[in-house]
Amino acid sequence: MRIVYFTHSLASCWNHGNAHFLRGVLRELIAEGHAVDAYEPERAWSLENLLRDRGPAGLDAYRAAYPELSSQTYRQGEEAVERAEGADLVIAHEWNAPDLIAGLGRARKSGRFGTLLFHDTHHRAVSAPEEMAAFDLSGYDGVLAFGEALARVYRAQGWDGRTFVWHEAADTRLFRPPVVETERAGLLWIGNWGDGERTRELETFLFRPAQSAGLPLDVYGVRYPDDALATLARHSARYHGWAPNAVAPSLFARAIATVHVPRRFYVEALPGIPTIRVFEALACGIPLASAPWEDAEGLFTPGEDYLVARDGAEMERHLRALAHDPDLRQVLAARGLATIRARHTCRHRADELLAIAASLALPVAAPRTWRRA
Repeated sequence: MRIVYFTHSLASCWNHGNAHFLRGVLRELIAEGHAVDAYEPERAWSLENLLRDRGPAGLDAYRAAYPELSSQTYRQGEEAVERAEGADLVIAHEWNAPDLIAGLGRARKSGRFGTLLFHDTHHRAVSAPEEMAAFDLSGYDGVLAFGEALARVYRAQGWDGRTFVWHEAADTRLFRPPVVETERAGLLWIGNWGDGERTRELETFLFRPAQSAGLPLDVYGVRYPDDALATLARHSARYHGWAPNAVAPSLFARAIATVHVPRRFYVEALPGIPTIRVFEALACGIPLASAPWEDAEGLFTPGEDYLVARDGAEMERHLRALAHDPDLRQVLAARGLATIRARHTCRHRADELLAIAASLALPVAAPRTWRRA
């Protein structure tokens, strides 16, 4: 099967979490014998920011970790659509331009390629529906939503029966426990500051508890404004800037634990959708403590795969326990890793994608407009 994926960027993971999952899934599809093409626009903002931040060397870790992957760039949407000609399956991520999304839909209607899917891995469907209204999905066969709560939004738009929950997962070819354990120390957090979506939560569930528990905290991520850096300094956290996702397993291997602090939209408006860092951390066999979020779909077993803190005081107790109880760390790490390997690898998701495509073999007319729910 020839599969074409239109992404914002495959090469850059700078503030672009979808690249993590996409790399893992495409690698698995290639390993299963499928012909895979990835296309991204020239001067994608994620790549531009990466190059400004770290220069061309910022791509070295990605290239070393994924030698079988590459992407081609395009200037105009029409040019990109032409490159999908004859593909069996085409997938377009929601970070693409509306003209490309519409052009792919027109090409699907005229029979220029096979099944066409729209892939949504963000909260704009509820946080910015006016932006989603710019997308013409009338030529699409179905929608891939990265959680049930998001899938319900699309079903309300008329996509019932053609919206598929396709969770993110860990690329376990890369994210795995270290072959040889070395000494671990302190706490690790990898995450971007964002747009004020979890500022209060980070202080409550990460910075203050780590400092109170006496655990050194190392922070990696981007888009930290001056006030955020001042907050880190006030809590004695060490900020390291951006780290390529491909080196995250080596960072996890040096820490005794990590923390999950979900963005507010994924707690209040789209419950049940964890960040991909949860999958990746557990795949690396590192104990994880989490701020509250509702695992509405039963992806994990809270309290066994990871610890859950209802408030800052409970998070501090969890961190103290993780710091001083190696047996607790071992049990948590083993249980979380087992859950990932049993249910949440990119190999699982590649197989799910192929099953979804097979189920859409008979074309069905799609709704023509996005309506505010």
